[in-house]
Amino acid sequence: MKQADFDGKGSCIRWTESPGEGPARVYVHGLGSVSSVYHAHIAARPELAGRRSLFVDLPGHGISDRPADFGYTLDDHAGALAAALDSAGVSDAELIAHSMGGSVAIVLAGRRPDLVSRLVLTEANLDASPPPAAGSAWITAHGEDDFVDGEYARVLEAVGPLWAATMRLADPRALHRSAVGLRRGSVPIMRDILEGLSVERVYLQGELSGELPGRQALEAAGVRVVTVPGAGHNVMFDNLDAFAAAVAGQV
Repeated sequence: MKQADFDGKGSCIRWTESPGEGPARVYVHGLGSVSSVYHAHIAARPELAGRRSLFVDLPGHGISDRPADFGYTLDDHAGALAAALDSAGVSDAELIAHSMGGSVAIVLAGRRPDLVSRLVLTEANLDASPPPAAGSAWITAHGEDDFVDGEYARVLEAVGPLWAATMRLADPRALHRSAVGLRRGSVPIMRDILEGLSVERVYLQGELSGELPGRQALEAAGVRVVTVPGAGHNVMFDNLDAFAAAVAGQV
């Protein structure tokens, strides 16, 4: 496990990593998740072996610190991720990022193009105010204090055992602020940043999640959109072969 200060006050973002050749692959989790849980089994696949791999937990999540005075906006998370990569001596990385982590990765690529050479995004949030069915809406349906004081426990019961297993490791206040920041989006909005980037960009959409809004415009901007058969939001669990192939650049 390694760590780096992300707020200038001693709060640390942490990650685990496996050694290998560059460019590094950096795995970033979604809201209420943990990077190693969602991605370590993918990085260990034979077609992905031999590359340096970092599994980063965003502030407030997993093994990273959770300062009470941190904003937890997408820009804040991107800054913390940049601190981790700078500390690790990583540049021109391939970012493999899920859901909210994909939004953070897009913001980071816009802010620090020196750190990112390729994006593999799995159902990343591209717009502000996602639909009511989105997990962030369950969290932001409550005020921050109400969520911390009791609604957090009820949300854990509602989300199901898979998500709850990692969400319970997230700090409730950080989780709520992260959900608020995700629904607020970035400036410019994530979709516009993604369309304006020049690095290789792959967007994975689970077949069971339905058609990706704005797909044609994304493809016109050079984003490769891949619909993954038999998969929902968690493509890395639902179709391992297709996910690994996308990370390896084989699709």
